[in-house]
Amino acid sequence: MLTLKSPADCRFDCVSLGEVMLRLDPGEGRVRCARTFQVWEGGGEYNVSRGLRKCFGLRTAHVTAFADNDVGRLTEDFMLQGGVDTGLVRWVPYDGIGRSVRNGLNFTERGFGIRGALGVPDRGNTAASQLKPGDIDWEHVFGELGARWFHTGGIFAALSDTTPEVVIEAVEAAHRHGTVVSYDLNYRPSLWKTIGGKARAQEVNRWIAKYVDVMIGNEEDFTASLGFEVEGVDEHLTSIPTASFQRMIERAVNEFPNFKVAATTLRTVKTATINDWGAILWHEGAFHEAVFRPGLEIMDRVGGGDSFASGLIYGFLKHNDGAKAVNYGAAHGALAMTTPGDTSMANLAEVEKEMAGGSKRVER
Repeated sequence: MLTLKSPADCRFDCVSLGEVMLRLDPGEGRVRCARTFQVWEGGGEYNVSRGLRKCFGLRTAHVTAFADNDVGRLTEDFMLQGGVDTGLVRWVPYDGIGRSVRNGLNFTERGFGIRGALGVPDRGNTAASQLKPGDIDWEHVFGELGARWFHTGGIFAALSDTTPEVVIEAVEAAHRHGTVVSYDLNYRPSLWKTIGGKARAQEVNRWIAKYVDVMIGNEEDFTASLGFEVEGVDEHLTSIPTASFQRMIERAVNEFPNFKVAATTLRTVKTATINDWGAILWHEGAFHEAVFRPGLEIMDRVGGGDSFASGLIYGFLKHNDGAKAVNYGAAHGALAMTTPGDTSMANLAEVEKEMAGGSKRVER
């Protein structure tokens, strides 16, 4: 079992660290042809805290930075609607045109059928990417306020030369105060390609991995970010060979004995709107596999992995049970992909109904 702090000793169940962007969604259309967009907020690390608060009812806060203008305040307003505490947001003076600092945008198509999802991020020179060691008082966060769990990931670590140092500063402080640390590798080729590619991604993520209790990712994440190749996997297989992923996780745990939990989602992409979906988790020397969902119908896959992570974290915080945690994660991720936007619209009752194999008939 994970060693978890008492809720009574902590202001927050989970604190997360990462950039939050405005997502501009053209709906059923294409970014290149759109005349209108629906606006959401989203960010790999933030989505986890939002899911924990909005779906699972836990107390969460998110650490990030915004340029102090109306775009930043709009993003903050979305965070407030999601119930995430914004007291740890760092506000940076805006210069009027975004020359020195700005807020990130993410134009994202959902994809459909043979057309895959497409993300066009516009996040250069953002306030979050300019965070550096010393900007956040982590002793205040973990020593005075208190958090049972801390979550961050490889997207934030890829934003600049200083963001990995901020991660290290945060996880060291979390460990000093007995806070469990989770990290989602979340490899994004577009973020790494101009700053050293996979070699740099592995250098950074292997550096951070030494401080992680709960490592999360899919097969590409473990391969690209940590260098663990998956042997014997044919991308054209219609079923997922979980034994190959088990070998990969076993290698990771052997090299990083500080990992108390390692988890991966298992996805076979048939079309943008039909995926096989599953997950496995290693904990205390045993593997636990979630209910496998072949042919899962998807409306919007963006954020599915983040919702898996938030369900997994809830499973540990509530039950401290690996088998339950992986099933909370897989069910929550599946439900999150049935609605638009990066963040989950599910509630706890729906997640637990899906875990139990509940009916899909209309409820009246």
